Amino acid sequence: MQSITQTDAVSGTRQPRRFVQIVAGTAALAGLLFGFDTGVISGAILFIKRVFGLTPFAEEVLVSVALVGAVCGSTLSGRFTDALGRKRAILITAAIFTAGSILCAVAGNLPVLIAGRLAVGVAIGVASYTAPLYISEMAPPKLRGALVTLNQLAITTGILLAYVIDTAFAPNGGWRLMFAFGALPAIVLGLGIAVLPESPRWLLLHRHKEEAVKVLTRIRGTRDVMAEVNDIVEHAEPGHGKLADLFSPIVLPVLFCGIALAVIQQITGINTVIYYAPTIFQAAGFHSNETAIVATAGVGLVNVLMTMVSIPLIDRLGRRPLLVISLTGMGVSLAALGLGFAIGGETLKWIGVFSLAVYIGSFAIGLGPVFWLLISEIFPLNVRGQAASVATMANWLSNFVVSLTFLSLLNALGSVWTFLLYAVLCVVGIWFCLRFVPETKGVPLEWIERDLRARRPLRKLGAG
Repeated sequence: MQSITQTDAVSGTRQPRRFVQIVAGTAALAGLLFGFDTGVISGAILFIKRVFGLTPFAEEVLVSVALVGAVCGSTLSGRFTDALGRKRAILITAAIFTAGSILCAVAGNLPVLIAGRLAVGVAIGVASYTAPLYISEMAPPKLRGALVTLNQLAITTGILLAYVIDTAFAPNGGWRLMFAFGALPAIVLGLGIAVLPESPRWLLLHRHKEEAVKVLTRIRGTRDVMAEVNDIVEHAEPGHGKLADLFSPIVLPVLFCGIALAVIQQITGINTVIYYAPTIFQAAGFHSNETAIVATAGVGLVNVLMTMVSIPLIDRLGRRPLLVISLTGMGVSLAALGLGFAIGGETLKWIGVFSLAVYIGSFAIGLGPVFWLLISEIFPLNVRGQAASVATMANWLSNFVVSLTFLSLLNALGSVWTFLLYAVLCVVGIWFCLRFVPETKGVPLEWIERDLRARRPLRKLGAG
């Protein structure tokens, strides 16, 4: 009897946890591609604008066209993700990432390059919410925050990898190789996701109970999964919901919360820093392309390290405290950056480096991972894909508007007032998080849905 108990203990903890980690790590490769294809343009654009003789507006269009694709991808894929499954959505996304990366690498003119970036953008739009959604539905409640945050760690690693690849190929102006590198992780993602199971919650939603029980038995490490199965079935309406269900009294409050967090994540300036970091460093006094890219890579390293710090904290401190800490640090660093530009001179270089490092680190510890985690948690199961896609669409649409107007805003307001404006928006974000955002750490997804159906206030969802 003792040996059986020990065996069960091992199979009930280590092996299932390892398998769930493999699932999360594989799905998070979509996040790595998201980060890589977001960040790679920052170095490549320095050479592309010379090769193709880009005007400032054409430069903004090339940087922002991936965001147009992301908006389209996230908008059109919600029902597709709910109908065909999380796994198939990620598999198709891997194929689009591969094709888009290759097209960018071989582009002989600007329209072809724009088409390639548009395709990559569509893949980013779908991957940005399907990967955390898939991980969230596979993970046990106590590990859900950490495992979903692996996707954010992969995003930041992808951005850093993009900066490293940009740095490696910058001396030879090898922008084509910068883009081509993105095809490699896309192929690995496709091969890896093909052998993983579908989300058990999606399987139960579509009445594949036997297969769902097998998946849950494997990822929970016990045959006693019927209580969880029954809990999921009790809260799940069969099939995927209609578009009109997003505007029901049950879904609308959390949809508002998800959209608002999406907008806050972008209007506080994060992707202007990622896309235009070398440009900002050049304005701060690092004049050569290579030096600006190396300084940007340092900021990317901070992004990765602070995301690693957030992984254990997200299931200990919780979602809401990390959001408040994050936005506070972002606001202070943006204000310091604005004042640095007001002071000018040699001091600006080091204020710029330090402020951007603190800004990125603050974002990485909270607002970066928590937004993607929350939109994988707060929506009812039968519309989870559609609702997450709408929040993601709002994120990418805000990203597009902010990125398209950043250079114009700099010209109109100047560096000082531009960054101070972003700092003020961080304060608005803090108020929203304290007033509306629920605390979902350690709470089963079905409990959150139960509270939604009981019409509990947003801030009280999952509170007991």
